[in-house]
Amino acid sequence: MSTALASPTTNTDGGAMSDPEKPRAERPLRRSFTPGEKLSILETYESLDGPGAKGAFLRREGLFSSQITTWRRARDAGALTGLATAARPAKKNSPEAQLEAMKDRAERAKAKLGGTEEALSVLGKLHALLEDISTRADNEKP
Repeated sequence: MSTALASPTTNTDGGAMSDPEKPRAERPLRRSFTPGEKLSILETYESLDGPGAKGAFLRREGLFSSQITTWRRARDAGALTGLATAARPAKKNSPEAQLEAMKDRAERAKAKLGGTEEALSVLGKLHALLEDISTRADNEKP
């Protein structure tokens, strides 16, 4: 009486597994869901009745119950509804917007220039003071 062990290249149900000598396929990409998709999945999941219907739905969609729990909490906190309806602000590419941006840049440049001019003025006065001190020191006899 001997029992046959499954070979390393077959599943327990008799199906062939991938060849161990072949390189593995790339790692599958992680799925991400938009807030709208999450809300739709939650609605579908919560509308299911009957024994095993919710579990079958999760298996069919490739989801986990922990994801449903997390999405419910986010929905109840208002995070999903706020993201689902929020639209991105339009980019400002109009000539008026460009002109406004250039005016802002010019104002910042003027402010920076004013600070630089003040610093140069102080340095000029300091240089003159040091020149004066140096010439006095050279003229005085010890």
